[in-house]
Amino acid sequence: MPEPKYIIFGVVLAYRFGYNFVMKTKIAIYPGTFDPITFGHLDLVKRALNLFDHIVVAVAAKEEKSPLFSLDERVNLARTVLKDFDHVEVVGFKNLLVDFAKEQHAKIILRGIRMISDFDYEFQLAGVNRLLSPDVETVFLRPDDKYSYVSSSIVRDIASSHGDVSYFVPPVIANALKEKFA
Repeated sequence: MPEPKYIIFGVVLAYRFGYNFVMKTKIAIYPGTFDPITFGHLDLVKRALNLFDHIVVAVAAKEEKSPLFSLDERVNLARTVLKDFDHVEVVGFKNLLVDFAKEQHAKIILRGIRMISDFDYEFQLAGVNRLLSPDVETVFLRPDDKYSYVSSSIVRDIASSHGDVSYFVPPVIANALKEKFA
């Protein structure tokens, strides 16, 4: 069997039996407010890299949620903790998720499910997203069990009481939380 003749920007052009085949890059969008990003989020990115070629960590503005960190701060913090991850980029967004996915040429939305209680809400969102954009699929992943109870809101609550969040977030995030609640 002949080897691929050309490799251009991650797309392999192969010539086999007189036909040209193009292997598409599987891009997944991992959306969230990431206020702040936690070890559970990082675990999900690691797991997703086993399934997809490229992950876009999509930091949602979500001003109606009154995030602790601004969109720029959340994007910069996520970029800092994900800087050593190959094939991962961090992008902030303010528009509809399915529209953002199209802008990124992604056909997959990645969502984390920690507990069964997350599933009802996530299942509803997946259904709405499918109605709005039938060609975009939602994939659910579970983090490692040790992160199944970790959420950004719990981390913020602990940090606001000056508790130790080092088990839940990387040091740069713990320091950023300390500064916010000083």
